[in-house]
Amino acid sequence: MATVRLWSDGEAEADPRVKAVFDDIRATRGSPFINNFWRGLANQPAVLERTWRSLKQVMAADGALDPLTKELIYIAVSTANGCSYCIHSHTAAARAKGMSEAQHGELLAVIGMASETNALVTAMQIPVDPEFQA
Repeated sequence: MATVRLWSDGEAEADPRVKAVFDDIRATRGSPFINNFWRGLANQPAVLERTWRSLKQVMAADGALDPLTKELIYIAVSTANGCSYCIHSHTAAARAKGMSEAQHGELLAVIGMASETNALVTAMQIPVDPEFQA
């Protein structure tokens, strides 16, 4: 259960700042859907605006990484941080951007392998090889 009120479309329409962000989310994503993350952030319009602006700049802008790669990274970091909501949201986004079941399976294998070896190297406190330091 959410710890904040999730804004309805009617409530968002009544607040110009929230309405502007929701309209931009819809336009950017080409979808009428506004997910609960944004509906919860609407309680703090300044945070909603800042977060959408930052996320849009990182995830939606053209860059050196293609959109699917960005989503895969987001899934991996969300897994490491234990954020179930973001895992689900960005897995759906990755699928919409063309992620196959084989790619998803391989991603999960990489996440699992990295988690295992990270834990081992941390437990053993292995020093970083000079060749790996820039």
